[in-house]
Amino acid sequence: MNRVCSWFCKIFFKPPVDKHLIKEVQGLENVPVGNFILAANHQSHLDQIATGYICVPRKYHYIGQTDRYTGFPRMIMYFLYFFADVIPVNRKDKKSRERAVEKAIKVLKKGACLVIYPEGTRSRTGQLQEGKFGVAKLFLKTGVPILPLGIKGTFELMPPGRAWPKFKKIIELKAGKPLFFEKEFSEAKNLSEDSTEYQLITQKITDKVMEEIANLIK
Repeated sequence: MNRVCSWFCKIFFKPPVDKHLIKEVQGLENVPVGNFILAANHQSHLDQIATGYICVPRKYHYIGQTDRYTGFPRMIMYFLYFFADVIPVNRKDKKSRERAVEKAIKVLKKGACLVIYPEGTRSRTGQLQEGKFGVAKLFLKTGVPILPLGIKGTFELMPPGRAWPKFKKIIELKAGKPLFFEKEFSEAKNLSEDSTEYQLITQKITDKVMEEIANLIK
């Protein structure tokens, strides 16, 4: 989302979100002054509002799937993606996934923030799922710190399969301390991405990020 839209959301959307949806926010002092990769648990479409709440008025981007919807919902999706400057990805197409990663790396290197859900898809039970390696690989390509965020309450308001949300002031957000992984970043520089050592580093980073998110939603 460009800065103009981000400021618009901060001024006009954040106050009603505060009034009608957000119950509590903790850890805002942990949000870096510079850019970051925001890694959050994912259980509802309302998570986009929750993560945007943390990011505004910065310039930031989401990575959004394009392979789930058809017809009119797909048109609405593309309109919202355009407005929010979302990086589109067809999860079933390898080239599309590669383009999305390249675009994500580019925006991070230009100083924008990136919102990513390490689970890869919404939880159908509300429980935290296993993390995928995408967040670790983006970090190792850019060195941009990872900010873990725990989100509670969005599943109750709009779980997968529900067309419209409930409006209750129950969403809780908790930002953890940013993760820098200096040692792992340095070690991975001279490694092939196909090597066992590189894969172990991505696993270690992913596990730590998911551990932090799990602690934030207890």
